[in-house]
Amino acid sequence: MGALPFTEYFRKGRSEVETPVEGPPSQPVDPLEPAGKLAVIDEIERSGALAFWATDADGRAVYLSPSICERLGATSKNLVGERLQRLLVPVEGDGEGRSLGLKLNTRKRFTNLTVRAADEQHDVVLKLSGHPLRDDAGEFLGFRGSALDITEEFRSEEEANRLAKFDSLTGLANRHRMEQRIDSTLHAFKAAKRSAALMMLDLDKFKQVNDTLGHPAGDQLLQQVAERLRGVIGGRGEIGRLGGDEFQILVPDMDDRGELGAIAKKIIQILSQPYPVEEGRAIIGCSVGIAIAPYDGLGRDELTRAADLALYASKNGGRGQFRFYAADLEHEANLRRRMEEDLAEAIEAGHFALEYQPVVTPADDRVVALEAQYCWIDEERGRVAPETFLPVAEGSRLIVPIGEWAIRRACEDALGWPESLSISFPVSRVQFEATGFVAGIEKILEETGFDPARLELRLPESVLLGEPAKVDQALATLFKLGTRLVLDQFGSGLSSLAYLRRAPLGALRIGGEFFEPVMGNDLGDMELVRAVVALGGAMGMETVASGVHALELMHELKRLGIDRVSGFVYSEALTAEQVGEEIAKGEWTLAPTDNGTQRASRRTVLRKIGLIHEDHYYDVTLRNLSRSGAMIQGLEGVPVGTLFVLDFGQGQLAVCSVKRTMGDTQGLEFEQELVDDGAGGLCTRHRVSPYELAAAGAPLTALPPGKYAMAPDNAAGSSFAQFALSANAPRQTGGKDAA
Repeated sequence: MGALPFTEYFRKGRSEVETPVEGPPSQPVDPLEPAGKLAVIDEIERSGALAFWATDADGRAVYLSPSICERLGATSKNLVGERLQRLLVPVEGDGEGRSLGLKLNTRKRFTNLTVRAADEQHDVVLKLSGHPLRDDAGEFLGFRGSALDITEEFRSEEEANRLAKFDSLTGLANRHRMEQRIDSTLHAFKAAKRSAALMMLDLDKFKQVNDTLGHPAGDQLLQQVAERLRGVIGGRGEIGRLGGDEFQILVPDMDDRGELGAIAKKIIQILSQPYPVEEGRAIIGCSVGIAIAPYDGLGRDELTRAADLALYASKNGGRGQFRFYAADLEHEANLRRRMEEDLAEAIEAGHFALEYQPVVTPADDRVVALEAQYCWIDEERGRVAPETFLPVAEGSRLIVPIGEWAIRRACEDALGWPESLSISFPVSRVQFEATGFVAGIEKILEETGFDPARLELRLPESVLLGEPAKVDQALATLFKLGTRLVLDQFGSGLSSLAYLRRAPLGALRIGGEFFEPVMGNDLGDMELVRAVVALGGAMGMETVASGVHALELMHELKRLGIDRVSGFVYSEALTAEQVGEEIAKGEWTLAPTDNGTQRASRRTVLRKIGLIHEDHYYDVTLRNLSRSGAMIQGLEGVPVGTLFVLDFGQGQLAVCSVKRTMGDTQGLEFEQELVDDGAGGLCTRHRVSPYELAAAGAPLTALPPGKYAMAPDNAAGSSFAQFALSANAPRQTGGKDAA
């Protein structure tokens, strides 16, 4: 049947045409007669201007013009009998229908349905029109129709649309398309009560690449950035380039901040690797801000603004970081701007000082070094902690003049101290990469006459991510000067073991995050500490533990073979005058103690949080926090095994159980571990959904600060409060029940 010409099928479908037209072959055919019409159709089909198709009552192809068969890469014999909807499918976005099968099943006339080959190996786009065919009794016989090949026109229009929606350099979505995608996604997801995350990315030091290597190198770098982002995101979301070095990523159905943080870390790591370009090799960094709908915003403007604020916070935190949006970020940004201004004035006014924390060898309790620490006394703020102002100083590059002053001051202070005491000084990546840093160190040593062997420079792991040639040259020069180089906060960054072997490092310093309680060990990850000690020994490096505050922890570190220890277990930081007084007493040794100094210091950073038990809400004090648990104070008579929900604010609720209790203090274990918040702290993976709050009668809006009860309002007060507030608990402000 498939080998017959279309005219024969056409005749079979018309009851009035049963036999050929009578008359001699040479007699001209009247074009108005049926036979003449069929001849015209044959001419049209042979010319390729229009093709024809036909199906039976079941939707199987009984005829396809040779031109269609050719474009589908098969013969009529192979295609006849196949269901038409398995051969041709509507193109994406065609408004005529979701399926050709649906069109055929309606048995109604249709026109101009744009379809493509179901097999994507064959590039053909057709406009189909068809009408149902019925016999005299009204029985459906199938479809007859035409097809117009619009492949070239469709691809040209598709390319024009692509250029209008996509960045011509990287192939990523442009700003206009991203706005459309965010709008449509948030609108649909709001109705379906689904979540979506928006990431804002900014490349660090991209302008430097353009200025030093030229714009062609910058273009090559941006193309490689796009490829790396595609490799990380894959099909999980849409990536857009907003212009310059700004990128945006929309990730649907994602509100797990643990997963989002892992994606952000991977993006930062991948984009920080060197880029080969024709003019040489370029190295940049990346900062990421993250906002999540509906928690941080319901519409595009609100969500984009939240992600922008988070990005701003990550850049000001020292770059190469990620931050989640939080309600207090705008307030934090204002405070940061004020602090930048005050820091600049403090440099001129000389309001900075240095303090020194003793570093002790556990084997004999001798003080062998002093770790220099910044101290800022502000007229309004009072004593400002280094962890508060140093990120601001790094983000504004004020750390460069502050650091230069501090190194000179430390060398001058130590000139009058025993030669057996070295000075350990922290150097940020911003300082290290600043023009003239190495020359400045050499100048300070020369002008002060300080022995270079007594100066220990602590470098963060992020320094190793810089341009290898420049990093190697700087480290080699510092080493030749005679200074001792220490890799600071080892294990918290991205350095490789291969680089450790090449770099002229004298010690590995591990920080307090190693000693956060983990499951099964209140002292922290001792197995990891053991591995670092072994690594240091294999590479001929000393190992230094900082931030050691507990006597039991110090004894365990001594057993593992740590070479040096600093922290409250030995001494708090001392002024230069206090150091001089200790030295005057003779040989300086410090016995480790557990006298509560560390606890007193930590009280300055304690904060109030909420605690939910059944339908009662208590205000308690958070004394300690780790990924797996917390220490709280404020309730009395709490038995082991009690289930609580901690309210950290802004919808962050953590289910936990009491593992130990000591008077009004309880040790809690979380049901689900906390995750990094990008700012050196911890947060919950999930938050209370605004959709759940709206279902309970609250207006649908992004999460405001405040308390979030677990029980409905009508349950408040239905049970007696089981626990009494201790004298150390903060006073409640809203009654005993959740508000």
